[in-house]
Amino acid sequence: MKWPLIINFKNYEEISGERAVKLAIAAQAVAKKLKVEIVVAPPQPALAMVAKSVRMPLICQHVDNEKVGSSTGFLIPEIAKSYGAVGSLINHSEHRIEMKHIARLVERLRGLRMTSIVCAREPWEVMEVSVFKPDFIAIEPPELIGTGRAVSKENPAIITKSIEAAGSRSKVICGAGITCRDDVAKAMELGSHGILVASGVIKANSWAGKIAELAAGMK
Repeated sequence: MKWPLIINFKNYEEISGERAVKLAIAAQAVAKKLKVEIVVAPPQPALAMVAKSVRMPLICQHVDNEKVGSSTGFLIPEIAKSYGAVGSLINHSEHRIEMKHIARLVERLRGLRMTSIVCAREPWEVMEVSVFKPDFIAIEPPELIGTGRAVSKENPAIITKSIEAAGSRSKVICGAGITCRDDVAKAMELGSHGILVASGVIKANSWAGKIAELAAGMK
């Protein structure tokens, strides 16, 4: 991944069952047409189903730092990769984990040649997790997630400070409240290496139309 537009499906009812595949297909069509790198993160049960339906980067919403073998009820990176995942979000604001597990998961994904995207809430946290050298760090102020108030406009300084905090160790992408082309374009102007979006797409009347609008901002 270089400049990804990541669509986190979360567990919204709108993408339950076969609708997760429909959203992924819509995203793939836009990616091909606009030549933008779009990555999808479906719910864990839909990983294999989506992976078989599209030819585009697919990541997990979360993976667990548990052992291969007798670890019932967890999704581990090795199994996720076998289903078609090429990476994972780690430490999302809605699924926080301890620093020691973040470190281990980044290392584990690296060993599997999978992409790690660690989420952080503040620049100081970006600095902490950058020590582990994940591929990307997603800065997402939790108070803006799902609000429609874009971080790139409401708090642009948090993006630039996060980029400074990460240094050359990790690329910084941003999310929280992203809903339109201008939100994306502003984030890219500030130096973001990509975008993480969820409800801005999932709740849209036209998935293809909204994805195309956001993807245009990546230009």
